[in-house]
Amino acid sequence: MTEATALYYNDYLHLSNLLDSQDLESTKNGHFAHDEMLFIITHQTYELWFKQILFELDSILVLFAEIPLEEAKLQTIAARLERITRIQKVINQQISILETMTALDFLDFRDYLIPASGFQSVQFRELELRLGLSHHLGGCPYGRFNDQDRAYLKQVIQQTSLFEQIDAWLGRMPFMIFGEYRFWDSYHQAVDQMLYNDTLIIEHNPLLDATEKKQQVQALGQTRQSFLCLFDQELYTRQQNLGQFQLNYQATLAALFIQLYRNLPLLQLPFKILTLLMDIDELLAHWRSAHALMVERMLGSKIGTGGSSGQDYLKSTLSNKRIFADLFNLSTFLIPRSRLPKLPDDLIGNLGFYQQRR
Repeated sequence: MTEATALYYNDYLHLSNLLDSQDLESTKNGHFAHDEMLFIITHQTYELWFKQILFELDSILVLFAEIPLEEAKLQTIAARLERITRIQKVINQQISILETMTALDFLDFRDYLIPASGFQSVQFRELELRLGLSHHLGGCPYGRFNDQDRAYLKQVIQQTSLFEQIDAWLGRMPFMIFGEYRFWDSYHQAVDQMLYNDTLIIEHNPLLDATEKKQQVQALGQTRQSFLCLFDQELYTRQQNLGQFQLNYQATLAALFIQLYRNLPLLQLPFKILTLLMDIDELLAHWRSAHALMVERMLGSKIGTGGSSGQDYLKSTLSNKRIFADLFNLSTFLIPRSRLPKLPDDLIGNLGFYQQRR
């Protein structure tokens, strides 16, 4: 490489543009506020990490769109999902840096930001939509975006989300029925036996009186009702229509099978992928929760700069923005390993993930 064509560090990273992009509104208004620099850099860093997450997520969506999805590509998907979780952990840690700014420090420049708001982060809203939030909400709350950003997000919402691809991928799992063997018949028997034994334990527990025994047996009956959805697709569909489930019936059965037999070689990567999806959802929930607490710390009950109800609005969004809650709820249907049905040797030897494999 000649000296004329040698790449210079500054030029490669466009540092002149990057480091000159912190314009303090307080300075423009003649009242320099020291902590505004921290506020700007923290949020610019958020946006850079959002860009990297979207970059990884877009590549994952391309891979999941392949039918059949080769087992070898699951490793790539898992690695990129894990990278997303590592980035999320860094993002969550940044809140603690921002909290070195006190409420009074923030008030030194807050009014200069109106009506800008973090709710106008197009990248974060795109991230939510590409993960699958729109599938759960039945629409896209566009907030206070301008016309150009709103049009872009409307295009994003029309594209297949990661949740929808996971739902379809799980639904294509070929090992739910193998020859004459019906796993769910065996599992149903194992569940019935487990619940029957639990009933005997309650009835013969000398530490419980008659009223307590009755209460615990009734609670066990509710557990039995929960399990019935697994063995009755019509019942599952009715519960799905009521919002109890988001994944389709076959996808839920496949995800549970993966959870139950996670140690089998061909299920280890699918199990890792499902675990990473839960990690992403959990880390998003932690970020929203920490953000809500930080806003409360800075604003109390004041409205946000964008006109929202501040921390009250943020808290209200925590419960209805879970994307992969169905994967968390699979724990409801787990039974002890000692009670798991033993799979036939030929099923263990032929487990695979190509749609056409039998």
